[in-house]
Amino acid sequence: MPKLSSLSAPQQTSLHHERILILDFGSQLTQLIARRVRESGVYCEIWPFNTSEERILAFSPRGIILSGGPASVNSPNAPRIPNIVFACGVPLLGICYGQQAMCQQLGGHVKTSTHREYGRATLTITEDCALFEGIWSPHDKEQVWMNHEDKVTMLPTGFRAVAVSQNAPFAAIADDTRKFYGLQFHPEVVHTTHGALLLRQFTHNIAGCTGTWTMASFREMAIHKIREQVGNEHVICGLSGGVDSSVTAVLIHQAIGKQLTCIFVDHGMLRDGEAEEVIHTFRDQFHIPLIHCNASDIFLTALDGITDPEVKRKTIGRLFIDVFEKEATKLGGAQFLAQGTLYPDVIESITPSGGPSVTIKSHHNVGGLPERMNMKLVEPLRALFKDEVRALGKVLGLPQCFIGRHPFPGPGLAIRILGAITQERLELLRRVDKIFLEEIRTAGLYDSIWQAFAVLLPIRTVGVMGDNRTYDYVCSLRAVTSTDGMTADVYPFEMTFLNHVANRIVNEVSGINRVTYDITSKPPGTIEWE
Repeated sequence: MPKLSSLSAPQQTSLHHERILILDFGSQLTQLIARRVRESGVYCEIWPFNTSEERILAFSPRGIILSGGPASVNSPNAPRIPNIVFACGVPLLGICYGQQAMCQQLGGHVKTSTHREYGRATLTITEDCALFEGIWSPHDKEQVWMNHEDKVTMLPTGFRAVAVSQNAPFAAIADDTRKFYGLQFHPEVVHTTHGALLLRQFTHNIAGCTGTWTMASFREMAIHKIREQVGNEHVICGLSGGVDSSVTAVLIHQAIGKQLTCIFVDHGMLRDGEAEEVIHTFRDQFHIPLIHCNASDIFLTALDGITDPEVKRKTIGRLFIDVFEKEATKLGGAQFLAQGTLYPDVIESITPSGGPSVTIKSHHNVGGLPERMNMKLVEPLRALFKDEVRALGKVLGLPQCFIGRHPFPGPGLAIRILGAITQERLELLRRVDKIFLEEIRTAGLYDSIWQAFAVLLPIRTVGVMGDNRTYDYVCSLRAVTSTDGMTADVYPFEMTFLNHVANRIVNEVSGINRVTYDITSKPPGTIEWE
């Protein structure tokens, strides 16, 4: 089999000449691998494990990473690594299932054990190898994150064990001649000591990447690509005021100027003052042609009596397309529609396991639009993660109030009202949400929190205020931290802060007599952001 560099395979447009390919075997942590690789300045993409050999060759990766996954390599229909991965002559790193599949397909043995390893484990380094150079040395003991039942029991020819754990005699393996490496643990999670450095060692020192992929270089390539795709045609963009659509609009405007028109559909479920802020920033500051469509009556009438959150999402999504299409038709002649689709949306829409992502991302139009719209999509951010979009926003000159904005769902406050949506309940939640965020900003905590919001619960409780008995709503406050937007922990507010916020809400928002605080954290691999 010829090496990648000598093959005459079909070529594709690339964002960078140095790139790593990650083959996904279904792990919840696969996106974290990509995040760590990108953080080191190396462009990478996640593709399903069953990607064609031709496409892998056309991508011409400097190295390939095999993710973990929920399957057992001993199952009859276990996912397999494409043979081209072993034959194409580039460095290879197998993680968890990726290590096991690599060993089995190259002639080793994998056994399902009764001694499972989940969570933190101690790794003992037994030998030097190129993957550990400058990071770990023999006899070091390091904390790693394990998540496996199967384990390698015999290595393929050419491999040697370089680290062990209590239940994994081949916790790390190396074939330095072929530059093939395997890790039973997960280096991509923060629980593994120096895990990000291990991935960097693979991408930079083993695969030979220099780490020159930046948002400035992305901006230049994206502008060129937009101009090439659009030509002299007109583009319309659905602007919500969130980070994704805002960066999309400014990037496209810098590429094609007045060929872009933004349509801001106000569905009546925005946060306090949000519509005014969007209009001022994009129409007055960036001088981007903007149509403000106030369609709150249409949305609220259609949502009357609907309580199921997923039905709310789909109703709002359908109406948004209808209203947007009507406004777009008035412009006449627009051939392209711009969307702020991000890379996680793309990954979840093509997941090989067919998991729950269809439900999670039902409010995105990943993969297409209604045929009647007869428009082509422009999605300049579909290769980026959320934090990369924020970094691009800084390069583009967006105000910090947009770049640092907490994620806000497309359906807005609708899915933060549990139960039926009414004008009264929207106004209650809007006022509670405003107070919560005001106090977070006043305390200097806003940028330390990934997402904070209030939820109006579908219950009322009896209370006493002064000399009167009340029967009012209960609201819940939630705030989480995250480094990657894919895993989260509860933000540890001081009780004095929470008491102060609750006191303001009860005293200033007539109709609320009880405030609760959600202390639930989310485990690694959980994706919740709307």
